Amino acid sequence: MTNLGDLEIFAKVVSTGSMSLAGRALGFSPAVVSKRIKRLEDRLGTRLLQRTTRQISLTEAGQGFYDRVLGILAGLEEAEFYISGRSAQMHGTLKISAPTSFGRMHIAPHLKDFMEAHPELAINLVLTDEFSDIVGGGFDLAIRIAELTDSSLVARRLAPVRRLLCASPDYLAAHGEPKHIDELKHHRCLPAHNNDTWRLKGPDGALSLRPEGLLITNSSEVIREAVIAGLGIALRSTWDIGEELKSGRLVQVLPAYESSHNVALSAVYPSRQFLPAKVRLFIDYLAELYGPVPYWER
Repeated sequence: MTNLGDLEIFAKVVSTGSMSLAGRALGFSPAVVSKRIKRLEDRLGTRLLQRTTRQISLTEAGQGFYDRVLGILAGLEEAEFYISGRSAQMHGTLKISAPTSFGRMHIAPHLKDFMEAHPELAINLVLTDEFSDIVGGGFDLAIRIAELTDSSLVARRLAPVRRLLCASPDYLAAHGEPKHIDELKHHRCLPAHNNDTWRLKGPDGALSLRPEGLLITNSSEVIREAVIAGLGIALRSTWDIGEELKSGRLVQVLPAYESSHNVALSAVYPSRQFLPAKVRLFIDYLAELYGPVPYWER
C-alpha cells in the first residue's frame, strides 16, 4: 500500500511547484522530498512529475493521480473534523483568491471574527483581478464575480450581484438626467476599461452598448472614484457603491435597466468527492455573512 505521507509530499510539491518549498513546508530536506517522490513513482510504475532545472510540472498520469490524491487527503481531513466535532481544531493554511476591490471591501474586514474562531488556521488571501488557476496555484478556493461556465470546478453561489447605472447628484444637476437609454450617447460615460461593453436588461429585453468617455483607465477603482466625484455615469455593482447609494452621494440612473442577473458572487473550488473542512467552514461563513439579500443592499 502507498504510504500516506508520500501522497502528502506529492500534493505539496505540486501545489508549491518546488521540492525545496514543499520540504520547507513539511519540515523535510529537498533530498528527502526527492527520494520520497521517486519511491512513489517506482511503486506506481510511472512518472508523475516532469523535472527541469527551472520548474516541475505534472505528467498526464500525474495530473490524474493528483486529482484523486486531493480527494483522498480532503476526505481524511473531513473525517478528522467529523470525529473531533470542534471547528477550533482547524489548522494549516487556507489559501484564497479573490477580486481586489471586493476582497478589500468585503472579505478583509470580516477575517478577524473567522480567525478568532479558528485560531490555529492561517489565511493566505491573494487579491487579483485575474482568474487564478486554482489547482496550479495551490488555492483552496477562489471568490469570483462572474457567470460561471467551467464545469471542471465546483461553485457555490454566495450572493446575487446587481450592477446598475449611477451618477452623482452634482453631475445630474449640471448635465441633466437621461430619461431613455438612447440618451446615454449624449452623456459622459465611465466604462471600467476602454473597450468595456455594458450588457443590460431592460423593458425590451437584453441589449449591449459600448459607452464612450474621456477618462481611460484600466482601474475599476479609479472609475468608482470618478463617478462619485461627478465625472459621469457608470455601471457599478451594488457591493461597490452600496454605501454611496444609501447616503445619496450616488443615485441610480435609468432604473429600468440593470446588468444580467446570471452574474453572481460564488465560491469556486476544485472538483473533488470530499470538501476539506477548512474550506467548507470558510464558505459557510461567507454564505451566512452575505446571504440572499447581502448587507450592502439592506
